[in-house]
Amino acid sequence: MAATRFSRRYVSLLSHLLGWGLLGYLLFFSQSFNSEIHLPDLFWIRQGIFFGLMVGTFYLNSQLLVPRFLLSGQTGRYLLVLAGIVISILFILWCIESWFNLPILVHRAFHPDGKGQPKFYGWIQPAVFTILLVLGISTSMALLQKWQTDTNLRLALEQAKTTSELSFLKAQINPHFFFNTLNNIYALTLLDVETAREALHRLSRMMRYVLYDTQAGTTLLSKELSFVGDYIQLMQLRLTDKVTVTLNSPNPLHDQPIAPMLLLPFVENAFKHGVSALQPSWITITLQQQQNKLLLDVRNTLFAEKTPSLEAGNGIGLTNTRRRLDLLYPDQYVLAINEHTPAGEYHVHLTLNLS
Repeated sequence: MAATRFSRRYVSLLSHLLGWGLLGYLLFFSQSFNSEIHLPDLFWIRQGIFFGLMVGTFYLNSQLLVPRFLLSGQTGRYLLVLAGIVISILFILWCIESWFNLPILVHRAFHPDGKGQPKFYGWIQPAVFTILLVLGISTSMALLQKWQTDTNLRLALEQAKTTSELSFLKAQINPHFFFNTLNNIYALTLLDVETAREALHRLSRMMRYVLYDTQAGTTLLSKELSFVGDYIQLMQLRLTDKVTVTLNSPNPLHDQPIAPMLLLPFVENAFKHGVSALQPSWITITLQQQQNKLLLDVRNTLFAEKTPSLEAGNGIGLTNTRRRLDLLYPDQYVLAINEHTPAGEYHVHLTLNLS
């Protein structure tokens, strides 16, 4: 960041030096190419004063007038001030021309024979053109700099907002998951202590994953699938024989980085709404890879008393996952939800581009 800032300042300084060098060349060196003509010293003094006025006008306009008047919406006052500056500069040049009789001296330099008439006001047109050119460039550069500053500030604010929102969403997902899991383990302690110990061991492994393996913002797909597998096995400990859970993973697996805990809410939602202790039920989770795309397909039985929804009820994890997808993978995913298929299933299909 510091190197980028230094580079921008260096380029800005270089562009200013080149611009003033070009103006100085036009005002001084281009006037002295003809070695047979010796312009009076007063002429070069006039050119030096004019050059200094142009430098002062440039920075006065860009650093003070544009921010104070133009950018604050006082366009009329800004134009009046510019008109006053132009008239003041022309008045100063007229005074120099008059006091030192520069038109006569310059005419004698070009016409030693005394022929022709001096042009007393021939300097006005090029002077006005130069003043307006300098003011135009100054205003344009000031507006461009303001636009770049506003753009950088807006991008920084958007990035900070996105980072803050992602942190909030992730923090919201984790307690939601562990709250449900701890409730499950509490129920297991009343039925089977050994099974509860196994569940606690699996949960501790999952907590290590969340606490240590997800801090970088991305994790490996293999670790994310292992985490999902641990969750499924943990949930299966409390299921009856009426529930069939099938997990199909890619074989072989092509490891890729993925946002952590992005797949869990879809699986969690299937267990929450697709399991019945009295009726036969099933959950089928299929993961496929197609080049850089990950395809997640989750199907579960649908019960009238357990109508799932992405936006309502207790689907905090799924709602946040949709938001995380919008933030982390904009225009890189397709999420299709069918809340009641012809087979009486709840179907979620996610296509995620991991490239």
